Amino acid sequence: MNNRTQEKLEILADAAKYDVSCSSSGSKRKNTKDGLGNATGMGICHTYTQDGRCVSLLKILLTNHCIFDCAYCVSRRSNDVKRAAFTVQEVVDLTINFYKRNYIEGLFLSSGIFKDVDYTMERLVRIAKKLRLEHKFNGYIHLKAIPGASDELIHEAGLYADRLSVNLEIPSEMSLKKVAPEKDYASAFKPMNYLTETIQGHKEEKKTIRSTPNFAPGGQSTQLVIGATPENDKHILELADGLYQDQKLKRVYYSGYIPISDDQRLPALRAAPLQRENRLYQADWLLRFYGFKVSEIVDEENPHLDPELDPKMGYALRHPEHFPIDINKADYEWILRIPGVGVKSAKKIIKARRFGRLRMEHLKKIGVIWKRAKYFLISADRDFIHLGFNPKVIRQEILYNGKPKKDPNQLDLFGNPLAPIPLIATTPQIKSV
Repeated sequence: MNNRTQEKLEILADAAKYDVSCSSSGSKRKNTKDGLGNATGMGICHTYTQDGRCVSLLKILLTNHCIFDCAYCVSRRSNDVKRAAFTVQEVVDLTINFYKRNYIEGLFLSSGIFKDVDYTMERLVRIAKKLRLEHKFNGYIHLKAIPGASDELIHEAGLYADRLSVNLEIPSEMSLKKVAPEKDYASAFKPMNYLTETIQGHKEEKKTIRSTPNFAPGGQSTQLVIGATPENDKHILELADGLYQDQKLKRVYYSGYIPISDDQRLPALRAAPLQRENRLYQADWLLRFYGFKVSEIVDEENPHLDPELDPKMGYALRHPEHFPIDINKADYEWILRIPGVGVKSAKKIIKARRFGRLRMEHLKKIGVIWKRAKYFLISADRDFIHLGFNPKVIRQEILYNGKPKKDPNQLDLFGNPLAPIPLIATTPQIKSV
C-alpha cells in the first residue's frame, strides 16, 4: 500500500465511524470452489471503537466529499475537514488484499455524495460488481442505498450486496428539514419501498424457481441519529416499529449524536447520549423478540425511557397488576415479560416444567437472572411474600440494594471542615416489645 492510499484509508475509515448500521447478520452466501471468502453464519469478524461501538468489516467511505450541508454530519459541505476519495479499483484492491491477509471478512461501504446521487451510487455498485464477478468474492458486502438513487441502480446493488441500508438519519421530516434542508423523507422511502417489494418478490419467486438469484439476502436496515433533534423516545420507537411492520426492516440502528459542530440548529451537548442510545436498543429488542407494543414501553405520561432502569423492568414496575407471575403455570408470552428472563430461558422453562415444578435453584441453572426476576415471579418455593409487590421498594432494592439513594449534598470526607453541618431529621427507631 502506497502512502497516498494509506492516507486516504485513514481519512475515510475515520469518517465512516459515525455510521453504526453495520451488522452482518442474516446473510448466508456460501463460497464456491474457485471463489474467495464466504458470508455463512457467523463468519464475520468484528472490532470495537473506543466508545464501545461495534464496527465490523472493512468499514470505509468511498469519499467524504459531499454536495449536501447536513448540520449533524462531519462530512457536510461547509465543514473544514481534510477530503479524500477512493477510486473504484482502490476499494476493490483494498478489500481483496485485506481479506487475503485475514484482516477482514467483508466490506461495509458508504459514501458522501459527489456530483449527484446516481453518479455516486453507480460507483458503489461497480465496486460490488467487480468483487463478485471479477474476483469471485463471496464474503459479506453491505452497501448504502443512497436516497434518491434510481430504481435500476438500487436493483443492481441488491444483486451483488448482502445487505442494503437506507438511512433516514433524523426521526421526523420536520426536524430533517431543519438540520438538512436539501433532504426529505420521500427520497429515502422511495428506495426503501422498492427494496421491500423486490426482496419479497425474489423470495416468492425462489419458492418455485430455484435458480432465482439472491437479492439482498441480509435484508435492509436504517439508522436514526438520536439527540440531535427534540423527538422523544415514544416518537422514535413508533417510527421504528412502523419500519419493522411496513418495510420489513432487519434492523433499525440508533446512533447517539456526537457533538461535532457548534451549529445553532443543534443542541449544545457535551457528549453523545450513549445511555439513551442503549435504552432504545433494549426497547427495540422488546419490540422484535418479546412481543411488546410501543404503548406498553412508553406512553403519553412517560414519553421517555427510564435512564436508570431497562425498559422491561420499567414496564413491570408500572404494571403491578400483572405480577407476580407463577412460573409453573403462566403462558410463554407472560414468562417473557418477567425481568431477568430471556427468550432462551423462557423456552427452557416451558420445557422443564413438564417434568416437575420449578424452584429457585432450577431457574438459576436455566439462566434466569435471579436478582432481577425474584421480585416478579412465584416458583415452587412460594417465597414471593418476602417483599410483597411494592414498586417503590423494589426499585430501591434493584438500584441501591435497599439502601437510600445517596444525597447529592452529602458531606465530603475531605471537604471544608469549617463548613456548616446541615441538620438531618432522623426517624426514631421503634423497638419491638
